Parts: sequence; structure tokens; C-alpha cells
Amino acid sequence: MNDSTWGAPPHTGHTGQTGYWGPADQGHTDRGSVQGAVPAGPAYDAQDAPHTRPMPIVPDVSAHGGDQDDDRGAARLSGPLFRDENPDPMPDAPQPTPAPQKKSAGRDLGAAIGVGVGLGAVIIASLFVVKAVFVGVIAVAVVVGLWELTSRLQERKEIKAPLVPLAVGGAAMVVAGYVRGAEGAWVAMALTALAVLVWRMTDPPEGYLKDVTAGVFAAFYVPFLATFVAMMLTADDGPWRVLTFLILTVVSDTGAYAVGWRFGKHKLAPRISPGKTREGLFGAVAFAMVAGALCLMFLIDDGAWWQGLLLGLAVAASATLGDLGESMIKRDLGIKDMGTLLPGHGGIMDRLDSLLPTAPVVWLLLELFVGSG
Repeated sequence: MNDSTWGAPPHTGHTGQTGYWGPADQGHTDRGSVQGAVPAGPAYDAQDAPHTRPMPIVPDVSAHGGDQDDDRGAARLSGPLFRDENPDPMPDAPQPTPAPQKKSAGRDLGAAIGVGVGLGAVIIASLFVVKAVFVGVIAVAVVVGLWELTSRLQERKEIKAPLVPLAVGGAAMVVAGYVRGAEGAWVAMALTALAVLVWRMTDPPEGYLKDVTAGVFAAFYVPFLATFVAMMLTADDGPWRVLTFLILTVVSDTGAYAVGWRFGKHKLAPRISPGKTREGLFGAVAFAMVAGALCLMFLIDDGAWWQGLLLGLAVAASATLGDLGESMIKRDLGIKDMGTLLPGHGGIMDRLDSLLPTAPVVWLLLELFVGSG
């Protein structure tokens, strides 16, 4: 080992000579040159220098010496002994075979069924007892859905769509559609959009455009589409038309879930909704077409089975697109559900996602097939 590896600075003694503190095994130390010399390092004091003795060379110990360095050296020597205290098993040792994973529905199925049955009982009771009560049920669902949608927009995107004019205008839109038909629904929609524009003016102008845009979108997406359910109700066989609409949508969703869960292998839209499969879509179409043929034959006056097949096909397409549409919104917001109001389902909007875009499709096709009643 040469002298430079020790890293000690040069010093000048009382004789004026310049030298290095060499390794400890070089022999003895000149007592005269030590007195008055500049300390060579933090471990050597002038008063201790005369007692310096040759020391054995310790491998891997820092040149600065001292008790602190001894600890460091010990740490370096003992570290590997503890680092592999729990070594991995030998590669040749047999590994336990993992148990096969069982498919899961992803939700509390019992709670979902219970909530669905309860909602169905409320809807059927209000639908066939007093039509006006069912209109009230639609209005309440619209207001809750608007609250969920605007709350998520504000929480996730800081978009403040004004809830008050949306809730008032949305409820009025449903009533106007029931009382005055499509003309009343369009007028209420225009007035609601205008109210959103004016209401937002009470806040600072920053973000005005995105807030009112989201407000007009919410007014169209939730209450305006729901108005077509109220317009279906105005026909003489209105309750049966609404029931057909509900049955076909639920059957379509059920067929997609059942077939997709059992046979689904090919993704339908993996970037939007990874859980949906092409097999599930075929199941939705098959279930909805069969249900449509039965409903048009036995529930709708003057309906034909072939009309039911077309109606079921259209419902399967619109319900799937509606589901994908809300999945797109939720994925943009970074959330799984719109709310937590319905155990096993999420929020009201998570149940309206396929119903809302299907309502105008069913209303239009029934108007074409059997008239306004």
C-alpha cells in the first residue's frame, strides 16, 4: 500500500521539513518532529502523538481510524450476514400450486337483488295505481340523479354546474312532458338551459363556460331523456308501455351479465368498460328480442311479435350504448360509481345509465308500431 492511500495532509514540523504521516508499520515516530506539528487528522491529537505505536493493518477499515471507524468496519463485515437472514427457497424445491380463482360478480349480489326487488315493487305500485304518483317517482329520480352527477363533477373536475336551476327545471320538464307532450318537454328544456346560464352569472366569470356547458349537458342527459318515460305514460295503455320499456331494459342488462359472466372471452370495449364482452352483447340481444316479442304480443294493444323482435334489438343496442356512455363519464372522472345510495348498485345514476337513452327509442318505436294510443 503506498502512502497516498491514507489520505493524510502534509505537515511541517519544527525543523521546517515537510512530510507525511506514513503507515503505522514504517517503524518509530520522530519525537522531535511531532511536537508543535499540525494534527494530521481528527483521530490524532498532538498530545497523543508521542504514544503512537505501530498498528496492524486491518482490511477494509477507513484510513481515518478511531472507534467510529471500527464501528463502520464492523457494520461492513456483519451486514451481509444479516441481509440474507431469510433466504429464498431453493429453485428446485416444489412450489405449492395456487388455488384456481373463482369468478366474482364484483358486487354484493344479495344486496343488489334486494334493492332491485324493492325498487321494482315501488315502481309497479305507483305505475298501476295513480299515474301522477309515477310521474312524481320519475321527478324524484331525476333530481337525485342530477345531484349525484353535479356533485361528482365538482369533486373530480372542479366543474360547478348549478344544481338549483337544474333540479327545478328538471322536475318541471318531466311534468311538462306528461301534460303537454314533446312540445312541453322542449320548451321546459330551453327554459332550464336559460336558467342555468343566468344562475351561473352570480359567481365570478372564471370557469363560466365549462360550468354552463356541463349544466346544459346535465339537463339534457338526465331530465330531458327521462321525459320520454312520462310521455309513454299518457297513452291509454301507458302503464303497459312503461312496463314493457322497463322489462326490456332489465332483461337486456341481465342477459348481457349472465352470458358475459359465463362465456365472455372477447372484450367489447376494453378501454371504456373492461368487463363487457362481445358474448355479453349477444346475450343482451337474444334475451331482449325474445322478451320484446312476448311483450308486444301480450302487453301492448295491436302489437305483433316481429315488432317485438325489432324493439328488443333496438333496446339491446341503446342500453349497451347508454351503459358505455356513463362508463366513459365515470372513467373520465376516475370513479367506479356515481354514488352510494343503493347498496349493491351504486347510485341512482348507475341504474339510470341504460334506462335514459333507451326511453326515447322505445317511445318512438311504439309510436310507429301501434300509434300514440
